[in-house]
Amino acid sequence: MTEKQRNTTEELVESLIEGLQKNKAVDIVKIDLRNIDSSVCKYFLICHGTSSTHVNGIAASAEEYVREKINEKLWRVEGYQNSQWILLDYADVVVHIFQKEYRDFYRLESLWADAAVTKIQNA
Repeated sequence: MTEKQRNTTEELVESLIEGLQKNKAVDIVKIDLRNIDSSVCKYFLICHGTSSTHVNGIAASAEEYVREKINEKLWRVEGYQNSQWILLDYADVVVHIFQKEYRDFYRLESLWADAAVTKIQNA
């Protein structure tokens, strides 16, 4: 990986975190998957909202913030229909925005014991 790619990925992660915080995402966690051989991306960001409206707003806010700040476009998105679990896929970084009960049920944070997990403090 080149230095430019590393900086771009790190910049994307930081911008996404800022975008999530802007709309008061709850319990943001960053999972570094770069040292996991079978990983589909470099980072997961996981958070939750307090309602389907909040989850939808968090996702829209993060997507818009990243587009405006670093001109990064979303590669793929899923889950806006019911807003129980919205996935924003930026290829190297995948953001999971849950309603709390779905986050508690799926427990994505516990799936990668070998990955570095960082809890993000609210801004």
